[in-house]
Amino acid sequence: MDFLPKNIEDYAAKYTQQETGVLAELNRETYAKTLMPRMLSGHIQGQVLRMLSQMIKPKNILEIGTFTGYSAICLSNGLQEDGKLYTIDINEELETMVRKYLAKAGIEEKVDYRIGNALEFIPTLDVKLDLVFIDADKENYSNYFDLVIDKMNPGGYIIADNVLWSGKVTLPREEMDIDTAALVDYCEKVNADTRVENVLLPVRDGLLIARKK
Repeated sequence: MDFLPKNIEDYAAKYTQQETGVLAELNRETYAKTLMPRMLSGHIQGQVLRMLSQMIKPKNILEIGTFTGYSAICLSNGLQEDGKLYTIDINEELETMVRKYLAKAGIEEKVDYRIGNALEFIPTLDVKLDLVFIDADKENYSNYFDLVIDKMNPGGYIIADNVLWSGKVTLPREEMDIDTAALVDYCEKVNADTRVENVLLPVRDGLLIARKK
C-alpha cells in the first residue's frame, strides 16, 4: 500500500482534517488488538469516504466488510436525518469492539450491524441504495456488484476498496494470485458495464468509484 514517498504521505496527512477523538481511539485499539490492522481504512481514506458520503447525502448505505467499524463511522457522516447504514461482516470476534465504537460515535441507532455472509444477506435487503462500500473478500467483489447494482438508485455510488492490491494488479496475469486476479476482473467488469461511469482513485490501496447512470 505504500505507493507514495513517506514525506509526501506525511504532508498529505498534515493537511487532511484530523481524526475525531473516537476515530483516533478506534485506530489505536485496532492496531493494538487485531492481527491485520492495515485492513483499517485509516486517516486519509477515512476522510475521503466521509466527504464522499457528505457530498452524496445518502438515505441508505450498504457496507460489505465492517472490520472494526472505522469506515462505517466515516460513511455515516453523510447520512440523511432518517438514513440507515447497513454493514455486514463475517468475523464475529470483533463484534464487541464494533458495537462499542458505534455507540461512542453516537450512531448505533442509525446502523444495522450484522454478522454473517453478505452473499446471503444482500438479496434480503429490501431498500434502494445510494451508496455501497465494498471492502470484504476480494474473490466476491464481482458477485457483490451483481447483487447490488439493481438495488442502486440512479446516481448511486459503488466504492470498492483495495483495487490496487499493493500494486500486484500490474503483474503479468500468470503471476497473479487468486485475489489479485479477482480484483483485476472486477475492475474490468465495472469498466465495461454501460450502466455505470467510473474512476479509479489511487488513494491508499486504490478506490474504484462507480456511479450508476
